[in-house]
Amino acid sequence: MGGACGWGGLGLKLHPGPAGCNPLAAGAENHGFPLRRPRLVCLTQPLQGEDVPRPEGILALLDSRSFGSIWFWVILTLAWTLAGRRILGVPADVIAGAIRAEPGPRDDPAALTLLDWLSLTLPRWRVDRREGPVLMGLGAFLLTTLAILGFGYGLEMAQALVLLILPFALLFALELRLARRLRAVLAQAEVGMPVNEAGLRAARLMRRHRVVIVAMSILAVALTAFYGAIWMIVHPFGH
Repeated sequence: MGGACGWGGLGLKLHPGPAGCNPLAAGAENHGFPLRRPRLVCLTQPLQGEDVPRPEGILALLDSRSFGSIWFWVILTLAWTLAGRRILGVPADVIAGAIRAEPGPRDDPAALTLLDWLSLTLPRWRVDRREGPVLMGLGAFLLTTLAILGFGYGLEMAQALVLLILPFALLFALELRLARRLRAVLAQAEVGMPVNEAGLRAARLMRRHRVVIVAMSILAVALTAFYGAIWMIVHPFGH
């Protein structure tokens, strides 16, 4: 394949160009008619400005603005609001109804409803001995990496993710502990414990856990807001 391009049928004389180039990109002369010089485009070369994946993209994302973004605070508030509406997947009104159940010979429908909910949701919170260390190791690795990138190298979004994920990691551990205690109550109800007593005991455990969630949400949002305000004062332009 030669290095010159030409369209003989049109009577054009084209200058030699590199192999693989578009003939329209080379300079040409026309007899009596000036030919407009288009931009040189070589098919064998990558286009200028073509997006090439770079490893610095992840670090740039972790260094983007978070504390100054309204979406971060919306996600933080929404996450803690949803965390307190259900306990292990059980609605709060079901728990409140079981707490008002009075002990007696007849089974209270509210206590039965709570025990039915627990029988459906507790199997989802079962973690065996092999899955536990794996989850703990992955969570510790993720949080450690984000903490080093955030507080060690000053990446803003990494710091925000640590402040967002760490309280929920602690909450997840508390919910696993609560699920184990509720499975014991449900097992006692299956072997002869009165339904009203079992429902009341389970409802009290879950109500106590909800109080812990409210306290954690207030503390987490307050600490995040305080740290975010200090960060924005010290770094008004994100750096």
